[in-house]
Amino acid sequence: MRAEDLDAVAALEVAAYEFPWTRAIFADCLRAGYDCIVLGDGHTIVGYGVLSAAAGEAHILNVCVAPMLHGNGNGRRIVRRLIDIARWQRVERVYLEVRPSNPRAIGLYESIGFNEFGRRPNYYPAKKGREDAIVMAMELLHEP
Repeated sequence: MRAEDLDAVAALEVAAYEFPWTRAIFADCLRAGYDCIVLGDGHTIVGYGVLSAAAGEAHILNVCVAPMLHGNGNGRRIVRRLIDIARWQRVERVYLEVRPSNPRAIGLYESIGFNEFGRRPNYYPAKKGREDAIVMAMELLHEP
């Protein structure tokens, strides 16, 4: 992801999520040096991911695929790429949060190797107040 991608990324975020990140949040992630990636179809950005890594741990902060392309393996490609980036940084564990109301994402993360680690009460904004987050984690094994 580059600065010139931010308008397209923010537009995709708004199309995909009821409570989207702002363009400024993505700009802050780039400035902070987070690993921000985009997935393109040759002409447009169709997905993206954001990873923060430090002190042997990584956190997947955002994964998004254009709603019309759900179910085509693009989310899996993005998450696997973020995990690869974490491995290159010698990270030992990767965390993420997911809404309990998003079984498709939960199933994707479990199929990749994430396990439920805990819960964060009232983490996400929701139509009727707040929604908890399921915290998931994946241990990364490194070759000696």
